[in-house]
Amino acid sequence: MNRFEQKLAEHGLRLRRTRLETLQINVGRQCNQACRHCHVDAAPWRTEMIEQAAAHRIGEWIQQHRPSAVDITGGAPELSAFFRYFVEAAGATGARVIDRSNLTILEEPGFTWLPDYLARHAVEVVASLPCYTPDNVNQQRGQGVFDTSIRALRTLNAVGYGTRLPLHLVYNPLGPKLPGPQAELETDYKEALEREFGIVFHRLFTLTNQPINRFADDLRRQGQWDDYLELLARHFNPQTLEGVMCRSTLSVDYLGRIYDCDFNQMLSLQLRNGRPLCLWDITPDFLEQQVIQTGFHCLACTAGCGSSCTGAIA
Repeated sequence: MNRFEQKLAEHGLRLRRTRLETLQINVGRQCNQACRHCHVDAAPWRTEMIEQAAAHRIGEWIQQHRPSAVDITGGAPELSAFFRYFVEAAGATGARVIDRSNLTILEEPGFTWLPDYLARHAVEVVASLPCYTPDNVNQQRGQGVFDTSIRALRTLNAVGYGTRLPLHLVYNPLGPKLPGPQAELETDYKEALEREFGIVFHRLFTLTNQPINRFADDLRRQGQWDDYLELLARHFNPQTLEGVMCRSTLSVDYLGRIYDCDFNQMLSLQLRNGRPLCLWDITPDFLEQQVIQTGFHCLACTAGCGSSCTGAIA
């Protein structure tokens, strides 16, 4: 029994899936950045990316089963040769389409088409900006990233994002601590970004750093692994369980394999039914009431106010 399961047992709880709402497609590990907190371990030198056969089978599944939302992530999802295919296949079903962008991709050579394309297809943009000050962002994501991100946000604002089109920002703490209150941070972000740069956006999502891959390596190097897990366990909040993303989101990787969440995907905790499953092996009905696979990392999603793809839970 892992430490998260112990916490569930202490409160007499089990974690099961509900009706599928969101299909999250991780198109691969390639990214134009290599951020210190990245649970995907994404980087420019990664080569694992979705290929045509898997992409088209996922697209066919979307068209057949019509999830409410299709959430495209990576790496930098826009680097995928099939990014536009997923946007358009999902959009044709009436699904809400989400692009999880690192912002800096908008300024990479060959990607100047992105802002107008996203706006034309009414794609919801969820963009990483771990602080509204340069030092913190550059320390976590690389020198010069803050300035590039600000320019990208201004470009998105210019095509309607933050006003008529949904633009949300993502905050995660610098180092091994829990995020502050989401509503207060959102107010601070909005005031600072509009005052300093004229930037507007809709929501701020606060995410707890996952002790996986690059951030986990940092913790171990700095001798903070045990302290961080203890922090997460000490702040376990049973009220977050109703809203954790794994209950209504299904994660699919670049080979079509399925997982309860993107974090399980990075730890190879694949959904099985006597054998490993791919998306095209199942229907949404199969998922309902399935017990969710868990690990120590689940403490990050249930600590404090909780953490999900849409920010704080409780």
